[in-house]
Amino acid sequence: MGQGAEFIRDHAVFWIAIYALGIVTWSCIGRFMLAWFVPSIQPSNYIWRGFVLVTEWAVRACALVTPRYVRPVFLPLVAFFWLYWFVRPAFYVASLLLGIAPRGISG
Repeated sequence: MGQGAEFIRDHAVFWIAIYALGIVTWSCIGRFMLAWFVPSIQPSNYIWRGFVLVTEWAVRACALVTPRYVRPVFLPLVAFFWLYWFVRPAFYVASLLLGIAPRGISG
């Protein structure tokens, strides 16, 4: 296993993608929580617009596979679930199979 800069450089694609997925995943939680305090259409609130900008693609994709009886206010929470428990682990396994993810310490 590489040390220091080469460890990051050798797996840069993996680290960037995992970090981006993490940002979207946790921003879904932020969007869900903020939705309880901010009216749903609030174009002047830059924090709300930021959360929507980061998470809208995930929420829309989640809406395609989520039953219609789930209220739209809960879709960011469902998107968090999908991203955290399915998308990120699936990406990690695919990265391992492609050889772009770091492997554990081998003896």
